[in-house]
Amino acid sequence: MGDEGTRTDGGTVRNRYVDLLRAAAIVLVVLGHWLITALVREPDGTLRAPELMVTVPWTQWLTLGFQIMPVFFLAGGYAAAGSWRRTLVEGGTAAGWVRGRAIRLLLPTAAYLVAALGGLAVAAALGADPALLGMIGWALAMQFWFLPVYLTISALTPWLYALHRRWGLGSVAALAAAALALDLAVLAADADWADRAGLLNYLLVWAVAYQLGFAWRDGGTAARPRFGAALAVGGAVGYAALVGFGPFPVSLVLVSGEEISNTDPPSAAMLAWLLAQCGLCLLLAPHAERLLRTGRGTPGTRLIEPLGRAGMSLYLWHMVPVLAAGGAFYLTDLAPEPEVGSLAWWAWRPAWVLVLALLLAALLAALRPVDRLLLRTGRRIEPNAPIGGAVRISALLLGLAATCWSLAHWAAEGLARLGTVDLPLLLAFAVGTLLVGGAAVWRSAASGRPAPVPVTAREGEQV
Repeated sequence: MGDEGTRTDGGTVRNRYVDLLRAAAIVLVVLGHWLITALVREPDGTLRAPELMVTVPWTQWLTLGFQIMPVFFLAGGYAAAGSWRRTLVEGGTAAGWVRGRAIRLLLPTAAYLVAALGGLAVAAALGADPALLGMIGWALAMQFWFLPVYLTISALTPWLYALHRRWGLGSVAALAAAALALDLAVLAADADWADRAGLLNYLLVWAVAYQLGFAWRDGGTAARPRFGAALAVGGAVGYAALVGFGPFPVSLVLVSGEEISNTDPPSAAMLAWLLAQCGLCLLLAPHAERLLRTGRGTPGTRLIEPLGRAGMSLYLWHMVPVLAAGGAFYLTDLAPEPEVGSLAWWAWRPAWVLVLALLLAALLAALRPVDRLLLRTGRRIEPNAPIGGAVRISALLLGLAATCWSLAHWAAEGLARLGTVDLPLLLAFAVGTLLVGGAAVWRSAASGRPAPVPVTAREGEQV
């Protein structure tokens, strides 16, 4: 996600508050996953991962703070508005812009999959327990749901932004109304076709936050604190009413055994909480921006930008330390094992998080050469170079469809559902990524000139 603001002289500067939102969201997602991870060593020596929010139901309330994905999409919309407007000014095309955004997600994801799927394949060849591999494969892919949704919404950005330019906040209201109507229709129909139609809310609900980011970036009503306050209060009241008097559960993440989920797909209650979160971000924006300007250079503010740059790596790799620590401490009986959810169990959580943080820091340090290689590769693909011709545009669309399809399946079933790597999914992702990247114009190779650094990279924009 990018993070530029606008100067009075027409140039661009970083919006450090958007940097802060992105960094805080990443940290909360990682901490949330680490906190709810419970491991139990069975008498036969195998590991089991009981679901904390089923074992200890009150922890479902914690998701109100840790379900922070609305902030991702709000910041993403803010960034996309500035990036897409610059592309239009510079004569770029929608296809070229979409390709550039997609490739910055797909390259690090591909690197992660090489390691994750390679490790699972080796373990399967060595005779590892298929059930254990299935659990590991699920843990390694649990965060993938975000990727096909964000890729699709990013691909729709030129049209969503056109709606914003025509209708303003009316486009936000239209998306929210469509999402609400669809969720109510799905609940009323209670049929297989309705469940399939309800999957559209993965796009409609999260696009509401994305569209709000457009409105925030362009100023006007959405940038006024009163609007943010009204949105925050209205969303919170709506969530409380839907949970208290409606059929929706408290939890804002998927919990086994629930007939209705607030996130699979996003529900009316998730939409209400999304509006509350986005409203709070908008309400705090002027104050936070002022504090960040005056506090620039302090240790806290200096951490914001590096966290933002490492955001994709943090998001993709943060469950690997859980698996490493589980094997090192639980399979060897080194870790204490109080009853899950007990006072002693919670008392050990800070130590657990600290160990995982140290492991993740070491992992990210080891991955720095890979990150630099991916950055250089991405820069060779000119994001704003026009894509012409039906063949190249079709290749781009087919590539996006293939990658989204495979990522969605992995998110739902894990990387090794039956204890083995699903080769058709791997082939679909690999071919799709090549099609997206192959649609690029590699002018530097043809001309012998060094590849230019993309505009978005010069200004520090990140996905």
